[in-house]
Amino acid sequence: MMQSMTASPSADPSASPEPSSPEPSSPEPSSPESSAPLRTERLVLRPVRRADVPAVTRLWTDPEVRRHLGGPVIASVVRIRQRRIVGAPGCHAVVRAEDGVLLGLVTVEEGGRGGETEVSYQFLPEHWGSGYAREAVAAAVARVLETAPSVVAVTQEANHRSRRLLEAVGLEPAGSFVEWDARQILYRRRA
Repeated sequence: MMQSMTASPSADPSASPEPSSPEPSSPEPSSPESSAPLRTERLVLRPVRRADVPAVTRLWTDPEVRRHLGGPVIASVVRIRQRRIVGAPGCHAVVRAEDGVLLGLVTVEEGGRGGETEVSYQFLPEHWGSGYAREAVAAAVARVLETAPSVVAVTQEANHRSRRLLEAVGLEPAGSFVEWDARQILYRRRA
């Protein structure tokens, strides 16, 4: 059974408080590179466009994606997110370079958890297992570490796929805590 490929939902610019999705007072995500596309061998990470909204909405409503994020987001919150996501600083649509299909989101939030730059991600289930999330997150982490001393990500302890991904891109467990009724693992990588 597949699990959500999401590290920390707290960097979502329009997240609302929900289990495993803290957002009470975090600022809008921002990144000096947020408008410059980031290219990898197979992917382009670029700002979210209006045409991306239907696929992005699936990330918020798909039960598999939301398994470790408190379940599907309610309709009223989805409508708010739909208005805010287009061009949101730090939010990167991950699209396959060969055909432009949206695979997921990677969000970079400066001044995230503990004041460190935080990376989070979500991918549509039909694109799990192809290495896209690892490729996108590795590129985002590398970009962050060009200018920041460290990067962090948070995932539920139960999200084994996400934990393996974070470890594969060089982040190491740096602490654990209970938040939103679930044990969370903080991962960190220093420059």
